[in-house]
Order: sequence, then C-alpha cells, then structure tokens
Amino acid sequence: MSGMTAAETALPNPIFRSFWTRPSGPIEDDLAQLRALPPVFCEEEPSDIPDVIPTGAGSWVITRHADILEMSKNPQLYSSAAGITVNDVPMEFNEFFSSMIVMDDPRHARLRKLVSSGFTPRMLNKLQGGVETLASSIVDEIEEKGTCDFVVDVAARLPLKVVCDLMGVPETELDFVFDQTNVILGAGDPEYVSETDDFFTKILEAGMGLTALMTDVANSKQGGTADDLTTILVNAEVEGEKLSSADIASFFILLVVAGNETTRNAISWGLKYLTDNPDQRDVWAADVVGIGPTAVEEIVRLASPVSYMRRTATQDTLLNGQPISEGDKLSMFYIAANRDADVFADPLRFDVRRDPNPHLGFGGPGPHFCLGAHLARREIQVMFAELFRRLPDIHTTSEPDPLASSFIHGVKHITAEFTPR
Repeated sequence: MSGMTAAETALPNPIFRSFWTRPSGPIEDDLAQLRALPPVFCEEEPSDIPDVIPTGAGSWVITRHADILEMSKNPQLYSSAAGITVNDVPMEFNEFFSSMIVMDDPRHARLRKLVSSGFTPRMLNKLQGGVETLASSIVDEIEEKGTCDFVVDVAARLPLKVVCDLMGVPETELDFVFDQTNVILGAGDPEYVSETDDFFTKILEAGMGLTALMTDVANSKQGGTADDLTTILVNAEVEGEKLSSADIASFFILLVVAGNETTRNAISWGLKYLTDNPDQRDVWAADVVGIGPTAVEEIVRLASPVSYMRRTATQDTLLNGQPISEGDKLSMFYIAANRDADVFADPLRFDVRRDPNPHLGFGGPGPHFCLGAHLARREIQVMFAELFRRLPDIHTTSEPDPLASSFIHGVKHITAEFTPR
C-alpha cells in the first residue's frame, strides 16, 4: 500500500458493513464525498475469525466510473485471482465458492468457454416461457392476501426457481438451496448466521451441502440427453476438455448464489423505486413492453446488487493520479460509480426512460462481465410485467430491511400491499 494520509482515515469507509445499514440519505452523501476524491485507502473491518481469515492491510476504494472502466479493461494489471472480496480468504475457499470469477486468463477463459457452451441464446430463449409461467404462479400464491413480504414471497422465488430449473435441480430442494445461499452471502448478518455461530464453519457447511446436491444431480445427468444446463455441461467438450464434477459444483454455487441473490435484490429494490416515484411507475405501466428494457437497466443501475468487486494490483501503477503498489487491493464500488454525475445526468433520479445508461450493474467491460446478464434482465422484466398486469397497485409500505453486507446491496425484507384479487 502506498500514499495513505492521516486525513483519509477519517473518511467514510464503505468496506464496513455498518456503512450500508444506515438510511439512504447518509449513504448517498458519503458516496458523493468519496467520488469527489482520488482513490482513497480504507482499513478493513476486524476479522471475526482472525485465525482463519486475518484482518488485511486495507484496500483502495474506487468510486469513479472512469476508474472502474480502466481497471475492468486491464485484467492483466488488476487481477481477480487473489479474491473478489476484500477479505484474504484461503484460495481453495475462494475457488470453491466463486468458480471462474476468482480466476485470471488462461484458466478463466478455459472455464468460461466450457460453461458458455451451455449458456447459449437458444438455452436462454427456451427459458422464456418457463420464466413467465413461474412469475404467474408466484402471483397466484399471493394475490388473495393483499399483503406480503415482497422479498421472501416474490423477489426471491423467481430467480431461485429459474436457476434450479436451469440446472435440473429438483423442486423439493428449493427451500434447502434458498437457506444455504442466505448463509453464504449473509454470513455477516445475524439473521442468517448468529453471533454465537462459527460463521466460517457455517459457510463451509452451506457450500458442502450445495456441492453434494449438485454432484448428485450432475452424476444423474452423465450421458443423458435432457436439455437442462447440467446435462449440457457434464457432457460438453471444448477443444478436448471437459468440466470436472468439482467445476460443475463450483459453477452451480456461483450461479445459484450470484444469479439468485443479485436478481432477487434488483426486483426488491425495483418495487421500492417504483413506489417512491409514482410518475415513473405510471410511465412504465402505460407501456409495459416498450419501456421494459430501459426500466430494467435503470433498476439495475440504482440497485447495483453487487456493491463492489475486488482486484489486486500485479505491479506498481497509477490510477487517477494515485500511486498504487504491487499487491495492493482495490475495491471497485459499482454502486458508487453508477451514481457518477460525470456519466449520469441527475444520477439519484429514477428514470425508467434513461438512455443511454452505461451502468456497471453487471460488472465492468472485459472478461468478467456477467455471464447471466441477459437472463437477469429477462427475469426482472417478466416479473414486473406480471405484477403490472395482475396487481397493478402493489407498493411497498415499509422501508427496506438492509442486509448487513458491504459486498451485496441486499434487502432481507420489505412489506408490500395491494388490492386482493
């Protein structure tokens, strides 16, 4: 680490979980303060399990859109291989939970190429009807009630079921998968892992449970001819290489954790934004299909479901005039960059017709751009189209209960009300 000044230690620190459990106003003010500065060095939150994950030296906090673009386009200088969160967790742990997103090329390119062989436009188009059917069935279950926990009863159910259907996971395992993903991404939140638990052990147990489930599913698909993604992946061969069962299990954890959690939070924040901005709700409701694509991009921009991703400098360099030393950690706060006034006019305004909208909600450009971005967009658009059609006055009646996490911009619960059908 180089260049930290005493003044910087008094600046807001978005690496700390407590930064994100406050009201939105102070959070936005602090992000604006950080964006106005060159990259700032922040200390890390003291580790809850220092014997396993030591408290690190800290990280540069990157908040400007242009700086994150530069980093994303230069993976040889800003490496993913040491981890994507600020914590220096063991490498085996990283790859177990994060699959190819904690790899650099050529390993990353090899695995992504194999996985992409099943993640084709044809596969995603085949899912379209299934997503619509699932969205309809979710509304079926709440429409008579007049109220619901929108996160648990609506937003979480669609992406989880889509991912499990995509991978051929039995419906009987949905609750188990939901609970394990909450543990993995909510380990710093006492609702999911209590303060008396060894959360490292809890995360490992959750990951091992998901791995065992996926290994059973993958073994049952060997040599099969079904059209689910697992069948395609276990039998795929690209340039003489095949995915191992460990590769497939790790990818499943990535997909079910990242794909489920991020889309869940985008849908949850989306209803909050529509409730707070009735004029924009009216615009979208008047042309559900036509406005859908830009509305979804605007939800993803403001929600930024993944708050940040870490990179590690592979050599001494300069970023926005700030000297960066080899080995320094840099945390790219997408949620801050997606509010950069140099890129977005009136950046805190929710505008369902915003165009252009070069947000970083699916990560920056380069090799790690979200493989599931197209699927996530489709799920968000279909879910809101169903809500506009069936429960047109649905709105939030409570403030979001935020996830205690600096990595995921999450909502655990939010109450919604509507006219029962």
